Amino acid sequence: MDTGAILVDAFERIRGATRRAADGLTEDALAFRPDADANSIAWLVWHIARIQDDHIAQLRNAEQVWITAGWHERFGFPFPSAASGYNQTSGEVGAVRASARDLLAYYDAVHGETVAYVRRIGPGDLDRVVDRSWDPPVTQGVRIVSVISDNLQHAGQAGYIRGLIERGAP
Repeated sequence: MDTGAILVDAFERIRGATRRAADGLTEDALAFRPDADANSIAWLVWHIARIQDDHIAQLRNAEQVWITAGWHERFGFPFPSAASGYNQTSGEVGAVRASARDLLAYYDAVHGETVAYVRRIGPGDLDRVVDRSWDPPVTQGVRIVSVISDNLQHAGQAGYIRGLIERGAP
C-alpha cells in the first residue's frame, strides 16, 4: 500500500464515523448536549470539517471550502469566518445549529478536497516543513496525522453522544 492510499483510508474511516454519528438526526438531536458545557454532535461534525478544511487547505496552498463554496454564509453562525471551533466558549458551541444534510454536505465537500490531495502524497512529501513557528518545525506528515487524530477523536465523541440520544438521554 502506498502513502496516498494509507492516508485516503484514514480519511475514509473518519468520513464513515462522522456520517454514522450525524446521519438521520433532527436538528434538535444534533444540538443535544449531555450537559451545559458539553459539545453537541452538530458542533463536533462542524469542527471536524473545519479543522480538516483549514489544515488541509493550508497544505494544498488553497482557499478553504468554507469560504470558496459559501458555506460560511450558508450556515450563518455568529462568529468570524476563520473560526474552526478551537477555543470556543460554551455559548459559541451552543450556537452551532444546522441540519444533518447541511453539516454532512459541507463535510463531504471538504472530504473530497482532502482525499484528492492526500491521494497524491508520496513518502518524500511527508517531510516538507509547513510551520516553522513550532520547535521542532511541523512537517506535512505531522500535520496530517494531527488532523486524523483530532478528527477521529471528535467523530468518536459524536458517536457516543448519538448513543446517548438513541438510549433516551433527556
